[in-house]
Amino acid sequence: MSKVVNVQDAKTRLSQLLRLVEAGEEISIARSGRVIARLVRADEAAPREWGAFRGQVRWDDDAFAPLSDEEMALWEGSAPAK
Repeated sequence: MSKVVNVQDAKTRLSQLLRLVEAGEEISIARSGRVIARLVRADEAAPREWGAFRGQVRWDDDAFAPLSDEEMALWEGSAPAK
């Protein structure tokens, strides 16, 4: 059975309640005696694998080259100077 705290108590003691949740407890938060939310421990996220998209992403060699004056004017929304 989970521990029930009212909203004001949860706001005041959030850090303490989170420590209890980390330890495996479930905390129910109630307003006017009615449970409206539950704090439960989040599942551990799987570690990200570096290089997961290696070999799947490609770009042109000039993808990071500076824009020409004409391209810059188009990017900024103005007509290119002639």
